[in-house]
This record gives sequence, structure tokens and C-alpha cells, in this order.
Amino acid sequence: MPEEVLFKFEQRMERAEIADYLRTVADSLENGESISLEAGGESVTMNPPAQPTFEIKAERETSSSAPDGPGELGLEFELEWDEGEDGEGAGDGTLSIE
Repeated sequence: MPEEVLFKFEQRMERAEIADYLRTVADSLENGESISLEAGGESVTMNPPAQPTFEIKAERETSSSAPDGPGELGLEFELEWDEGEDGEGAGDGTLSIE
């Protein structure tokens, strides 16, 4: 399925600043509120359903020219749902984050 990017923001910042943004998203999710994103003249408002699919991915990206060399590490958090969805999703197990 083709992907249409509705909003993108990328900037190096302090960990505490990132934590503030994540707390804002967490508070909105917990309170059942929509999540609005705005930067550089772009904006989008999303309204996740009660049980979206939650994906966490820890990855290492390496260069195809130097697959054994140093890579770029990443930690991605993703919420997914079908447009118009407001029902419950299925779970694959229990997640622990420490």
C-alpha cells in the first residue's frame, strides 16, 4: 500500500525536550483527545481510536557499502489504525519498557 506522508518533522534536540513531546502525546492518548502536530507551516490533527496498534522498533541501519561498519541506531514508536476505525485491536502479548 503506498504511503502518503501527512506531516514530517526531524530535528536534533535534548532528550528532556523529546520526553516533553512524548508526555504530551501520552497525556492526549490517555485522555482520549486528538493529537495535533504543527511545525514550519505544516499541521495535522489525528484522532487515534481507543485501541490503535502500537509498534516499537529498535533498529540498526548500516551502509550497504560497509555493512560491518558503524551504523545508525534508532528507536521508533508507531501508532497505526485504519481510517474511520474506533474499535478494539488484537494483542500479541505483553510489553515491558524499563
